[in-house]
Amino acid sequence: MSTITLDKVKTIKTLNNIAERGLKVFNNDHFTIDNDSENPDAIVVRSFNMHTIEFDNNLKAIARAGAGVNNIPVDKCTEQGIVVFNTPGANANAVKEMVLTTLMASSRNLFAGVAWTKTLEGEGEQVPKLVEAGKKQFVGKEIKGKTLGVIGLGAIGALVANDALDLDMDVIGFDPFISVDTAWNLSRNVQRAMTIEQLFANADYITVHVPLTDDTKGMFNKETFSIMKQGVYILNFSRGELVNEIDMAVALEDGEVGMYITDFPNENVLQMKNAVPIPHLGASTQESEENCAIMAARQVKEYLETGNIKNSVNFPNASLPYTGKRRVAAFHQNVPNMVGQITTALSNYHLNIADMINRSRGGYAYTLIDIDNEVTGDIIPGLEEKINQIEGIVSARII
Repeated sequence: MSTITLDKVKTIKTLNNIAERGLKVFNNDHFTIDNDSENPDAIVVRSFNMHTIEFDNNLKAIARAGAGVNNIPVDKCTEQGIVVFNTPGANANAVKEMVLTTLMASSRNLFAGVAWTKTLEGEGEQVPKLVEAGKKQFVGKEIKGKTLGVIGLGAIGALVANDALDLDMDVIGFDPFISVDTAWNLSRNVQRAMTIEQLFANADYITVHVPLTDDTKGMFNKETFSIMKQGVYILNFSRGELVNEIDMAVALEDGEVGMYITDFPNENVLQMKNAVPIPHLGASTQESEENCAIMAARQVKEYLETGNIKNSVNFPNASLPYTGKRRVAAFHQNVPNMVGQITTALSNYHLNIADMINRSRGGYAYTLIDIDNEVTGDIIPGLEEKINQIEGIVSARII
């Protein structure tokens, strides 16, 4: 393996408490962690709100130790040439376990039963008799043989679907954008819903695992509730805004929805009948936080050292094997002749190309070019400046 030589030590800043195992990824002479830095090379963050932060020109990357990036101004980052990473799948097992735990617990009225039992404190020797007399109000139902509808079959949804099958549930899934990797990992016994309405009509329980977009916002509403089975249980560990809370409150009151389990409580949810408010614990395990931190740190380290990108939410994913040669990493507008202008700049410095990759994403593209020649340090500033002067280049650096 080639040794990577950086031109200067890279500064990493954290905006939340990041698991120590993640920070250890930066334990070498190429990186320093400085949470007081005003111009870091990269930021690792969890839930800190970054929408009011002004970014220095030196900032190259932001990594979210988690899946959602609502706390990061992604469009602003794109315009400034800052890559934004997330960590899909790193917390998948933690969320899956919480989904299945609450599914079973709510079906057995466990939450209400425990809360009621706590009210018997002080009854002394009468407690056992009171428990026997009162337990009838908490009679639940078993999930075996019931149908679970899984909306979104990504890292979390696929795990939920597979494990629900092992619990002897029938599982129906809907995901029009399922990836090839997920399809390979998904059990063949998961039934495929051709439309989301088909899933709504057949599921006794529905769990949702999709991002919040204009299309998914308020997807659980009066109209969709009318398609579902009477008394359906709905589990939401994705985003609170996927549910129209006014319509949900009415549906719970009328019994149209039997129970609403959500990881996103607010004042509206706390006032709902038969709502189970979980204090945002879906991914809150020691293992999940460590996995997310390690994954985020590795992605930042790889990008700063080699320019390779994986799991970006705003840049195209692109990767070239790093051989130790000097490399141009350029983020630019996705317009004709951009690559040609970059290679012309290299030609003007009498530099040959050893390898190259170009990937696009919407109106932008990302280009990696390995330089075949031995490049001396005094060439780098001039070449880097020349490439950054090309019209349409958002940001470029030489590694």
